[in-house]
Amino acid sequence: PEETLEMPRHLTKISDLSKEEILRIIEGARNIKAHPLAYAERLKNKTLLMLFEKPSLRTRVSFEVGMTQMGGHAIFYSVADSPLGKKESIEDTAKVLSRFVDVVMARVNTRKTVQELAANSAIPIINALDDFAHPCQMLCDLQTIVEKRGTLEGLKMAYCGDLHNNVTYDLMRSAAVMGFDMSVAGPSGPGFEVEPEVLEECQRLCAVSGGHVRVCATSQEACRGVDVIYADSWMSYGISKDQLQERINRFMPFQINEALLQVAKPDVIFMNCLPAARGMEQTAGVIDGPHSIVFDQAENRLHAQKSLLLFLLGQPLLD
Repeated sequence: PEETLEMPRHLTKISDLSKEEILRIIEGARNIKAHPLAYAERLKNKTLLMLFEKPSLRTRVSFEVGMTQMGGHAIFYSVADSPLGKKESIEDTAKVLSRFVDVVMARVNTRKTVQELAANSAIPIINALDDFAHPCQMLCDLQTIVEKRGTLEGLKMAYCGDLHNNVTYDLMRSAAVMGFDMSVAGPSGPGFEVEPEVLEECQRLCAVSGGHVRVCATSQEACRGVDVIYADSWMSYGISKDQLQERINRFMPFQINEALLQVAKPDVIFMNCLPAARGMEQTAGVIDGPHSIVFDQAENRLHAQKSLLLFLLGQPLLD
């Protein structure tokens, strides 16, 4: 990588980007999707390192394919057997990687790892999931909503399920940055609620954007009159299977089912970042039904991340 005096841009959570930047990345993603061959050499001789503490089908395949399709190269490196920060400090790892590759994607257990990588790296760091955020998922989600609705303006969205969750946090931040309405509903109590830091950040962002983010007591209240209903796994990576029955008991009142769709708008769309468990966070009838766009959503991981890579590496987003 060439040395640069400019500070690198990182993506640790969706609110690292402005509304205008998110719209630019979405526009780029849609153009890349329509004209992929126009970008076939855009990242020629560029290398992405993919660090994985947590496994993922969509994340690995979409980033690796994306780099290949733009003429670059992606390296998969599992840190399951060689944990970050153990044999070598994360600070040193970040400095070494900055000498080898052009951009790093990290899918890790904790926000501390992402924050330390970003603080010590001379190249862009992309958070591909930690315990605090999932910004790559947000970019593809917003792209998919724009494809289906034409705009994010006036959007009303609901999320039901696990509120103590990286996807929930970044959905709330997305609404707060972009200025739309987001209602979330899930069990209350220790280990189930939104962290106060996230609520405070969303309040600050909403004061600027005009968005609204609220926590509701019931899924019916959250979903009334909305354009989009979103679900995520009740058993995120790292949660012990011993907790399965207890979590089913707590989350079942917040399952997305056909009756819940009836309180939303008639053309409501259903989203899930996948993997999905039919009969848990949503019924089979919902995820396999006419309102579901989960596979369009999954496909857009590829296009949105290609646009994000170009953005972070200072490349033009439109052909």
